[in-house]
Amino acid sequence: MAAERFRIVGGARLHGEVRVSGAKNSALKLMAAALLAEGKTTIRNVPDIADVAIMADLLTRLGCTVVRTDDCVSIDVPKVPAHRADYDLVRKMRASINVLGPLVARVGMAEVALPGGDAIGSRGLDFHFKGLVTLGATAHNEHGYVIATAPDGLVGADIVLDFPSVGATENLLTAAVLARGTTTIDNAAREPDVVDLGQFLIGMGAKIEGLGTTKLTIHGVTKLNPTDHTTIPDRIVTGTWAFAAVMTGGDITIHGGRAEDLELPLEKLASAGAIVTSTPDGIRVRMDGRPQSIDVATLPYPGFPTDLQPMVISLNSIAQGDAIVTENVFEGRFMFVNELVRLGAQITVDGHHAAISGIPQLSGAPVAATDIRAGAGLVLAGLVSEGITLVEDSFHIDRGYPRFAEELAALGAEVTRETVE
Repeated sequence: MAAERFRIVGGARLHGEVRVSGAKNSALKLMAAALLAEGKTTIRNVPDIADVAIMADLLTRLGCTVVRTDDCVSIDVPKVPAHRADYDLVRKMRASINVLGPLVARVGMAEVALPGGDAIGSRGLDFHFKGLVTLGATAHNEHGYVIATAPDGLVGADIVLDFPSVGATENLLTAAVLARGTTTIDNAAREPDVVDLGQFLIGMGAKIEGLGTTKLTIHGVTKLNPTDHTTIPDRIVTGTWAFAAVMTGGDITIHGGRAEDLELPLEKLASAGAIVTSTPDGIRVRMDGRPQSIDVATLPYPGFPTDLQPMVISLNSIAQGDAIVTENVFEGRFMFVNELVRLGAQITVDGHHAAISGIPQLSGAPVAATDIRAGAGLVLAGLVSEGITLVEDSFHIDRGYPRFAEELAALGAEVTRETVE
């Protein structure tokens, strides 16, 4: 079988303009939530990435008609969708679990294969289960599937999450909008993607209060209607371009980037020596010279996003000084450190801490992406490595970054795709 890898010749200074498309972590959840209303829902500013195609296939299996045109996806949902999401699709993408809440709320039953996706930690579904049971459903694992039923419908309740899980907040929010009575979700996730989902549901006729806070209040309605919604820009892709500018001593204007969604990462880059300015429709990030090292601890929003942790470790690998990066969200995020060490990075991992001593330049070598963000972090490291870096398993990167190699090349990098057996 043929596969692709990225071939990177290090040493380029990135300069120019990029445009950020819709957020992967939002668009996929919006597509799943379309199941809540019969009829045609339209979602705009959808990124052209592999995961969108997988979600479209999953919704098609559930009986929907999905049409993709440029950056627009229309989803025509039948009166009674199917309720089984099979393993062959769900194993490819973690976001598949987001059909669970809508199906239980709308159909009264869901059978969803335990999801796959990125290898970044356990990410159990306990919070999803407990919340659905609190809403009156039964939920259990059987033969590799999550089976949840609520034949008489869901009933509003008070839910307290032990951790502000984004996935659990989204699933419970999409379940509660059709529950009888009022539901509260305490310690809810506050990520911009959750807010975007909430606004989407309100556009369908849901009654939700507290978006962007730690407490959501949902007043259940009997029916939702199709809607037309534009996805928010991708803050992780925005952040990745910002780190790329700083690492390469470059100057990138990021059209569509929202600084308000990245306050802490941009503050960290400024402390590394970057010049960050607002533009009429985005942000500009410029760097002169070698960056200073920065200490970071990942936390749920508005803390430093775990999805940018590989980028900050890559930056610290070539920064002046020593740094500590602490991972508080996904215990498996440090898996890619071994690959970065192959490029000459000086990193020591102890539990959920990584100690990095910066060196002036890394050394190109073959490495492999273990997940979407690790792959992007390795590509950035390849840009500041002497010689050639080959990033294998680049399909991971394509799941989250539209035309990443091509965009880098347009900014002046020598990055190409290669087909390998």
